[in-house]
Amino acid sequence: MLTQSTTLAKDGQPYQLITLRNANHVVVTLMDWGATLLSAQIPMQDGSVREALLGCATPEQYPEQAAFLGASIGRYANRIANSRFQLDGKTVTVLPSQGEHQLHGGPEGFDKRRWAIASQTATEVVFTLTSADGDQGYPGELKATATYRLTEDNRISIEYRATVDKACPVNLTNHVYFNLDGAQTDVRHHTLQLLADEYLPVDESGIPHDGLKAVANTSFDFRQPKTVAQDFLSDDDQKKVNGYDHAFLLQAQGDASLPVANVWSQDKKLQMAVYTSAPAIQFYAGNFLEGTLSRTAQPYAAWQGLALESEFLPDSPNHPEWPQPDCVLRPGEEYISLTEYQFIAL
Repeated sequence: MLTQSTTLAKDGQPYQLITLRNANHVVVTLMDWGATLLSAQIPMQDGSVREALLGCATPEQYPEQAAFLGASIGRYANRIANSRFQLDGKTVTVLPSQGEHQLHGGPEGFDKRRWAIASQTATEVVFTLTSADGDQGYPGELKATATYRLTEDNRISIEYRATVDKACPVNLTNHVYFNLDGAQTDVRHHTLQLLADEYLPVDESGIPHDGLKAVANTSFDFRQPKTVAQDFLSDDDQKKVNGYDHAFLLQAQGDASLPVANVWSQDKKLQMAVYTSAPAIQFYAGNFLEGTLSRTAQPYAAWQGLALESEFLPDSPNHPEWPQPDCVLRPGEEYISLTEYQFIAL
């Protein structure tokens, strides 16, 4: 179902809202601005319905918040150190958006654009976006699609595709936040399993500094389920960024048929399983969410939502030595990244 908001975006046109429904009465709402996930309402075993995603009260509030709630991120998700990288022997300088560094594609990234609705059914919507040569400093024209599907086994499936006419690093993700309690509660009481053997330490700006590190015998070992709170802020790597905000290199190595993470609500009545073809996931515990507009009169506080962003490792254009596929997309190739979030009422 497609509806229009009564308010206008900065391009003078109304926000377009899309509702997907499956036979299990799961209802997912999206918006064309930023190809954004707004809501996922999950029927529970007791007959109630639980909202699993963080979000704002109205569409026009999304451009007012800086947490990237539910938005599609590009051209390059996460950080590029000093807003520059080497590509085929030349230095490429992109626009900074977090101090001297670039975060999530620049000051006018893909989250701040209207994506076109190419097609829509009851359970699927396809968005498209064209990014011009030089956009935010990146070389070449990029054409992207974002396909959202709601499956009959209660998965939100997100597939990003892209092509370019000049070589360019590409790293698309969705910055959705989850709170499986269905309320503005502290997600550090959620239980998390993250099937990764290595994580990437970062400095206070979120920039990698020492290469990959084994999770074994550290607070970053989520290979067996544990609460986020169990080892929270227990070491210097976390303290630098107020908690967990780190990339993990996944055991699945791009096999989207294998689970890479599981999350359980505090009451253990809702589980979410995560699958992705991306090599890494950025686990962000919502360390700086305070003041972010919510669906209620009370803004979100820190640690009231967690993100599991599927992507290349941060600053990958400057680290070709890392054990993952090349993040540079070239003409004639197609970037494809598939991520699925499956909800299981217990």
